[in-house]
Amino acid sequence: MSREPNSGEIYLEFRSIGRQVQVIAMDAATGIEVSAFGPTSASQTDLKRIAIRKLQRRIEQEREAAGTGSDPTLY
Repeated sequence: MSREPNSGEIYLEFRSIGRQVQVIAMDAATGIEVSAFGPTSASQTDLKRIAIRKLQRRIEQEREAAGTGSDPTLY
């Protein structure tokens, strides 16, 4: 069993902060991380969808900034 992150693998963390929930999404392969906030009344599925979409957009922006279609690197 390999400990290397798989392409497309995303880690999610949910944190309650008062009447809000912070969702942190991190791409395992690139280490790119974003966060999103929502009310505690929002469903976890909706918050997850928002955070993943925000992460995907950020990865797209990193690729565009690099001028390539390949995965961005942090080095």
